[in-house]
Amino acid sequence: MLDFLATNPVARVATLIMLFAAVVGLALAVLAAIRQRVGVRGELRSIADTRGGSGGVSTLRERRDDQWSRLVDRIERAGLNLTDTKSDQLREKMIAAGFDSPSAPRIYTLIRLALVIVLPSIFVVLSLLSGKELSYFKLYLYGSIAALAGLYLPALFVRAKADRRRDDLVNGFPDCLDLMLVCVEAGLGLEAALDRVGRETATSHPLVSKMLITATLQLRAGASREAALRKMAEAAGVDEISSFATLLIQSDKLGTSIATTLRIYSAEMRERRRMRAEEKAHRIPVLISIPLVTCMLPVMIGVLMLPALVRVVRQLIPAMTGG
Repeated sequence: MLDFLATNPVARVATLIMLFAAVVGLALAVLAAIRQRVGVRGELRSIADTRGGSGGVSTLRERRDDQWSRLVDRIERAGLNLTDTKSDQLREKMIAAGFDSPSAPRIYTLIRLALVIVLPSIFVVLSLLSGKELSYFKLYLYGSIAALAGLYLPALFVRAKADRRRDDLVNGFPDCLDLMLVCVEAGLGLEAALDRVGRETATSHPLVSKMLITATLQLRAGASREAALRKMAEAAGVDEISSFATLLIQSDKLGTSIATTLRIYSAEMRERRRMRAEEKAHRIPVLISIPLVTCMLPVMIGVLMLPALVRVVRQLIPAMTGG
């Protein structure tokens, strides 16, 4: 590669241009990070100044979502439609992954389209700069693979994020149920218990805390208990939380004790979590057997059979051949 750069002036100039572009890009990235940090501080200061006033207070995440929304709106006004044919299903997937912004499906579609174009372009540029001659078939094949990777990588990322979010919710919800049970038995109502547990678990279980605080805000805004709990279950997308919301709604309608319902369901969720842990523990021997058979078994067979093989080569074969 170095000899090729030393002998080919075009490749040398292209390499120098790429190095210059990389240095300029790094400097711009550092300046952008510094500018963003200063901007975040200014936004925090403005939020602190406007807190408690009559105007609405917007969070930093909402402002970033507004920036993405404006970008998507500009692209759609330019003539590119980013609406998916299965918008409802895509919306559910984005909510399950934690992207609850209304423009999240369109941003997801925009990222997929950008990767489909950018990744093959990067591959073509690197192929031309490397100096290796590729046939049109290989160029088309590798470009298609890069385009498929750009098409499916965001889907894999969203699915992995949704699975991680579901695990965090399922693992953290029993602890929140115990705290909620303590609050209810201490005399707090359901709304006050949700608010208290949401504020107490903001560090240990932030996803569950956000879910409970959102339900509390909906109750304070005037929504009925049934509607707030059902929206909480829909936003969570977890069967255990949906069952919990259904139990609370039934307890509210039938007039049964909420503390008893919380105690029984908390014990049931802890039992489910213990069973999932046991299931993973029982899967470990099966998973360990694969590297054991592929790596250790040949070595053990070699150690056991090698002395006998050496004796056969040294003694038995010469005796049989008359040597």
